[in-house]
Amino acid sequence: MNEVLELKEKMCDIGKRMYDREFVAANDGNISCKINDNEILITPTGVSKGFMTPDMILRVDFEGNVLEGNMKPSSEKELHIQVYKKNKDIRAVVHAHPVYSTAFAIAGKALDKKLMPEVVVFLGPVPVAKYGTPGTREIPDAVEKYLKDYKAVLLENHGTLSWGKTLEEAYFVTERLEFYAKLMMITRNLEGVKELSGENLAKLKSIMGS
Repeated sequence: MNEVLELKEKMCDIGKRMYDREFVAANDGNISCKINDNEILITPTGVSKGFMTPDMILRVDFEGNVLEGNMKPSSEKELHIQVYKKNKDIRAVVHAHPVYSTAFAIAGKALDKKLMPEVVVFLGPVPVAKYGTPGTREIPDAVEKYLKDYKAVLLENHGTLSWGKTLEEAYFVTERLEFYAKLMMITRNLEGVKELSGENLAKLKSIMGS
């Protein structure tokens, strides 16, 4: 099996995981991965992420031209392309609407509490990128400043955007982000909730080598 087909199958698998976990509803969300310095694979518009097949995935160049595929690419293709242009280390992007994370995005509240070692080490703080109209340059412009130092952002009144060096990594950031948001929501009304201390954070950093 060639590498591009394997990536298309992986995108379909991740799309199904997103749909099954209710990170997206109906035809929402989009996924992409970079296959070389001028081309990406991206999901089609108007198709549920839970029911995609590899032949639906499109190959698009960095100018937005469709090079392969018979469907229309996601209306958010400009966002994906700009992410890859601005940070060449990123090779996969996942945009979703997970309920708890999106609730924080709607409220304009960042996820920045140091509640668990796994959150601190593998996710870190998640800021809120100001609102932009979907399908326009407004969202790419709002996200750009976060691409170097974070692993994900909340898109104000919209959803989440996660990235990584592989499709699996970008997806797992989304999964961990939603778990974190749910934890934040639940603990907001509990007494005695404590963040990790500076001493414990220093220990974590020394263990992780950062």
